[in-house]
Amino acid sequence: MTATMLLPAVLAGRAGGARTLHVTGATIAEVLEHVGAEHADLVEVIRGREGLSRYVNVYVNEVDVRGSGGLDTPVAAGDEIAVIPAVAGG
Repeated sequence: MTATMLLPAVLAGRAGGARTLHVTGATIAEVLEHVGAEHADLVEVIRGREGLSRYVNVYVNEVDVRGSGGLDTPVAAGDEIAVIPAVAGG
């Protein structure tokens, strides 16, 4: 099954300049494992020690994965996975 990972310009450099990656995996964890084989620097930014990094938000079809299973969130063929840097205000 193939899904699409969308990356902002600030993270594209960690994926060889690509803003879109065609990815495989049944869960976010599996997708990151496969992506990490080629783009370890990118996955290092997305994953934290205990799950997802607090510095990025990950959405599957516009649903925040933190509220839908985290790394265990299912991914199906045709899904869009958006990785967006977290923004803090003050």
